[in-house]
Parts: sequence; C-alpha cells; structure tokens
Amino acid sequence: MKATGIVRRIDDLGRVVIPKEIRRTLRIREGDPLEIFTDKEGEVILKKYSPIGELGDFASQYADSLHKTSGHITCIADRDTIIAVSGASKKEFLEKPLSADLERIIEEKTTLVVKSPDEKTISITAEDNNEGRYS
Repeated sequence: MKATGIVRRIDDLGRVVIPKEIRRTLRIREGDPLEIFTDKEGEVILKKYSPIGELGDFASQYADSLHKTSGHITCIADRDTIIAVSGASKKEFLEKPLSADLERIIEEKTTLVVKSPDEKTISITAEDNNEGRYS
C-alpha cells in the first residue's frame, strides 16, 4: 500500500478522522458504512461496504426479471456504482460510477419519468459521453 503522507491520531473513543480530500476522492459520505479488516502485515483496511453488492446474484436475477417484464434496459445500483444489468451490454454499465445527476436523484429520493424524446434526460454513468442517451 502506498502512503498518502497524512497521519491521524486515534482519539480516546477510538475514532479516526478520515481527511476530507480522501473522503471526496473515494466518494465517502457521512453515514456511509465502512468495512474494517486487517491483513497479515498488521495493516488496518477501511473499505466502502455495499449491502446491495453482497446480493449480487439476487440483484442480477431481479434485473433479468424486470427486463423481461418491462422490455426496458434494467440497471440496479448501490449509491455509487451499477451492480447488475439486464437488456444491455454489461461492459457498458457494470461497475461504472453513477452520474452526478443520477446520484442526486437517488439522494433526494425523487423520480424522473421521461415520456417523449423532447423531455430532458440524464446520463446514467459518469463515463457516459452521450449525455441523456437513456431515459
């Protein structure tokens, strides 16, 4: 593991502050669950935990069912990345980070329904250069 040059002390309650730059880079938000484990060399490792990611097989089956029922491309995501896809190229979507617009919609728990090509659409992934290609 490479050192980042940032040193933090543990407080009397056992807490460590993760610097804002690292949280921003890794997209760790307040309230996000982190998995804590150690390796053989005595390093403590913090990893973003996704309970939905643990259900990958179930999510894939669910996406397949939704796709067959609706006839539309189906993507299932946790708060950061797409974890299951059906009806489209898995390479195009699977494990890709969500777009900022989609993250905002999920965070605000709102719904976006697009009924015609004239309505505003959003990008699904952060890497989607054809903004609004899917609705």
